[in-house]
Amino acid sequence: MATGMRLPELNLVLLSGRLTRDPDNRMTQKGQAVCSFDIAVNRRYLDNASGEWKDDVAYVPVSLFGPAAQRSQDKLKKGVPVVVEGRLVLNEYTDKAGQTRRVLRVSARRVQILQSGEGLMTEEDTSAEIPSDATEDDVPF
Repeated sequence: MATGMRLPELNLVLLSGRLTRDPDNRMTQKGQAVCSFDIAVNRRYLDNASGEWKDDVAYVPVSLFGPAAQRSQDKLKKGVPVVVEGRLVLNEYTDKAGQTRRVLRVSARRVQILQSGEGLMTEEDTSAEIPSDATEDDVPF
């Protein structure tokens, strides 16, 4: 009897980039704070065909939850460089036309500002995981 190989399950995202806009801060129906923003992640590469350096930019949506989201309100602004650690979450919703849409976003566990002398949160108070009593339905997307 052949046994299948079990693959480890890992969902870890680590990104650095700049906020593309001021964050959207709101509360879920259960009263949990949510801070949503997008970061631009740049990749510079040499185009073999033209020999020129080019930029490839990915815009990544990020959500930060709970007390960490509340503490971030005054510190996160458009253009601020950050490092985001979290996990990928697939959100599905129905748009106004009745079409099902799917959006991949990062649910942040930790966000750190990269400007010298400034930190968003210390390691012990950066936990922003969704509490076990919260569900994905609580997230207002």
